[in-house]
Amino acid sequence: MTEFRPHEALAEAYAGISAVVGHLDDHDLQRPTRCRGWLVADLLFHLLCDAQRALVALASPADGPVDSDDVSYWRSFPSDDGESARHAWWARRSAAAFDRPVGVVRLWTETAPAAVRAATAADPEHLVTTQGHVLRVADLLATLTTEAAVHHLDLTVDLPDAPGPGPLARTVAVTTMDGLLSDDAVRPASWTDEEYLLKATGRIPLTDADRADLGEVAGWFPLLG
Repeated sequence: MTEFRPHEALAEAYAGISAVVGHLDDHDLQRPTRCRGWLVADLLFHLLCDAQRALVALASPADGPVDSDDVSYWRSFPSDDGESARHAWWARRSAAAFDRPVGVVRLWTETAPAAVRAATAADPEHLVTTQGHVLRVADLLATLTTEAAVHHLDLTVDLPDAPGPGPLARTVAVTTMDGLLSDDAVRPASWTDEEYLLKATGRIPLTDADRADLGEVAGWFPLLG
């Protein structure tokens, strides 16, 4: 596989989201997603918050030491259904505050490219802080890319003609899941990348055949909520 720089994967991930939502009308922006309680506009607002957080983080240098990388970052988030429900409700109310759903799209198409430009200009080895963690810019960008790739799949569940995540974004997300799975286990060879991402994040359940292939590793799923 040809190597690529971290900002290139983020650029592809955010461009992929824009390709999905850029031509949607108000009706289509109110279609359901895989995220409980969220319409397309709601989930896009959540992604918009990520792009805004990227801009803040990239302008928030840290002295160190590093306390997270692109994999351990995800392990630091406790499974809290109550907190998730509160965030889901906040995001939905915030998205609804726009005069029309397309207003979220307009703000996304202004903010996401700005985040990519900031990522491109940043030294991947510099340290930054976000959400109480200190990590390398390269690892920050990988976390943002992983989240965008997974949510890309969430966005398109009721948009069957929409393109999927690009290969760089998908590779970063798959690598994250591999890291969460650990070196002692591998995914079933029959899984596609998209199937792996959906099952690793609990979007679709493991089948009996999956559990047989995974053995005791099946108990680790979902790897990321």
